[in-house]
Amino acid sequence: MTKSVQRTVLAFDFGTKSIGVAVGQEVTGTASPLDAIDAVDGIPNWDIVAKVFEQWQPDLAIVGLPLNMDGSFQQVTFAAKKFANRLNAKYRVPIETVDERLTTVDAKARLFEMGGFKKLDKRKIDSASACLIFESWVEQSYS
Repeated sequence: MTKSVQRTVLAFDFGTKSIGVAVGQEVTGTASPLDAIDAVDGIPNWDIVAKVFEQWQPDLAIVGLPLNMDGSFQQVTFAAKKFANRLNAKYRVPIETVDERLTTVDAKARLFEMGGFKKLDKRKIDSASACLIFESWVEQSYS
């Protein structure tokens, strides 16, 4: 990293049934998974989201954009953008989006290495993916 920035960043792995969440520190470039938030058709329990924002007081939030492998948008890409816009409107925190292609695959591999199949719980995968989204954003921001 070329800068020593100390912002707290929330990262989200948007999904229609579950939204993975991680909190990252720019100064270290690392993130820790938080509990995933259940969603119904991409709509989270906003009370839980509010508690996460209250607890971590982020300076920035990142939302992973689920793109097709060729980089084109899919239906869930538009839903993720809508979620990002709502976060910005509700919490008045700057929002950035980042390409999240293959983060779920990487998250599964990482969790499997840590503990085998018992670690491959959907909610853990989503929040591990949010960590990878944060790390990807750091790489893009500081490389």
